Amino acid sequence: MMQLTINGQTQNFDGAVNVSQLIEHLSLQGKRIAIERNGVIVPRSQYTEQKLVDGDQLEVVVAVGGG
Repeated sequence: MMQLTINGQTQNFDGAVNVSQLIEHLSLQGKRIAIERNGVIVPRSQYTEQKLVDGDQLEVVVAVGGG
């Protein structure tokens, strides 16, 4: 069991996940987002390689367009 804090909310996962899998879990695929892991922005090019570990603190920001 792995515990992550996402935007201040604790979520549990059965096994290891990477950032791409987290995006899919949150139903955010295809959206313009930025992800910060433990205070550091994760580059989009590293989403599949970036393995999350128990206790990680994540902030997920979804870009909203408008005028």
